Amino acid sequence: MTSLTPIAAQIAADLAAEQKSAEVTDWAARIGWLVGLVLFIALVYWLMREGWKWRGALQGDLPELHTAPEEPGEAKLTMSGRYHGSTTAGQWLDRIVAHGLGTRSRAEVTLTDAGLDVVRPGAADFFVPVAQLREARLDKGIAGKVLTEGGLLVITWEHGDRLIDSGFRSDRAAEHNEWVDTLNNMINTSDKSDKTEGAR
Repeated sequence: MTSLTPIAAQIAADLAAEQKSAEVTDWAARIGWLVGLVLFIALVYWLMREGWKWRGALQGDLPELHTAPEEPGEAKLTMSGRYHGSTTAGQWLDRIVAHGLGTRSRAEVTLTDAGLDVVRPGAADFFVPVAQLREARLDKGIAGKVLTEGGLLVITWEHGDRLIDSGFRSDRAAEHNEWVDTLNNMINTSDKSDKTEGAR
């Protein structure tokens, strides 16, 4: 019987090594990585929360929001949909978080002769008197939320010394055009009547 050549001996040794059992999983290292990942996610969440609170503190000069009058009058338009947030007018990424304006939520919006009533389940309701409404338009983005062109109803209003853009999306997007037309007509009529009263 002939002895194994060096190459055959190496092959035999490799086969024997492969037949050994696989290394046992290092559970301590895996648990360490998992704990590290959880701590990192918690840190990121805490930093985001602190940033939100800091932004709210910077906007502390914003007055309290109005509440709807007891008798706002007959509804001109109503809309069910989503409130996507508010920003400084013309700056779609400068989110306003004071008084809950930064909280996205479902919304029931009603337009009357008195103004715009925004009822938000799970978030603070607010009311914009008609004298503070400035403009309505269709847009595609606000507060980091981007939709299709014209998919967002943006209403500009004045509160304190600040102009604010608030974004809404109706469950029936076809309603947006009617809202823009009606709001802008109301704003123009209100401006004309204010000028007439001022001239007297």
